[in-house]
Amino acid sequence: MSAISAAPSDALRRKLAGLFPAAAAMAYPFLLQAFHSVVAQPASAVRLALAVALLVLAFAMPLSGLAFACWQVRGPHLLQSDLRARRLAYASIAAPPLFVFVGVAPGLVGLHVQEAALWIGLWALAGLYGWSGRGLLAPAQTSQPSGTWRVAHGAAAAVIACFVLFHLTNHLSGLAGPAVHAATMKTGRTVYRAAAVEPVLVLLLLFQVASGLRLAWRWSGLRNDAFRIFQIGSGAYLAAFILTHLNSALISARTVHKIETDWAWASGAPAGLIQDAWNIRLLPHYALGVFFIAGHLSSGLRVVMLAHGVRAPIADRIWFAGLALGTLVSATIVCALCGVRF
Repeated sequence: MSAISAAPSDALRRKLAGLFPAAAAMAYPFLLQAFHSVVAQPASAVRLALAVALLVLAFAMPLSGLAFACWQVRGPHLLQSDLRARRLAYASIAAPPLFVFVGVAPGLVGLHVQEAALWIGLWALAGLYGWSGRGLLAPAQTSQPSGTWRVAHGAAAAVIACFVLFHLTNHLSGLAGPAVHAATMKTGRTVYRAAAVEPVLVLLLLFQVASGLRLAWRWSGLRNDAFRIFQIGSGAYLAAFILTHLNSALISARTVHKIETDWAWASGAPAGLIQDAWNIRLLPHYALGVFFIAGHLSSGLRVVMLAHGVRAPIADRIWFAGLALGTLVSATIVCALCGVRF
């Protein structure tokens, strides 16, 4: 390894800046807690504005990981500390599903610990990982991840997308009421909960997580453009989202507590997503999950289009259209979960 490629003061500045994603992730649950404290009070124009501001900040915290990854890659040199800071930024994007996981998993294994202390401790360790990176040049990586892994990941995504599209359509049907949602879900479950289908679907989801993390780890060591950074970041979020959803629905609800994972379960009935101190974490969890599903699929489609000779401006416009569609679907599903009906 070569000598330090930046002045000591600049290296310290970069290491301190690299702690921002961990600090943002630490703040995330406290912003949600503050939002709930505001909405629990009698309504007023000032409280409404404050609640909106707090919720926007809560959404901005994980999204700031994307911004940090884009900013951090501009440096003239890639140090070990820079690489760790970049990977920490990608991990911080997954704060919403990870916070849901922290709220469910410890109880399943009999671990009774204060949630805030556990959350801060985990991100303190993550920050320590970033801080411990030395100010030496990171090993140069010039080759892309294996084509075999990319093809396998994409093929699995194509199969999973069929289930995901139905799942999203099912949630959109909630706009017509829980009864319509239940009827649509009952039809779909005859397929995806069939004895020969559900284990395969779960294995595909787990493979998608494992292969996606492997690819993300490799891609994160390269100098990427904003499109690739978004693809890596959205993949990190979806990996945490899939594992959290499997843990909440398949293990906690269905296996341990024998709870029907219906509309009431998804919408946090009877308290709802907004008014309950615990359930509020599900709002950004769901909203960003739907958005990143659309964004990640659009990112993969863009790569395929470019590989097949589609001009970059056209591929980019389709990518942006996918993000816009994801935003619309995400907002619609969240509105339905919060009680909006046609």
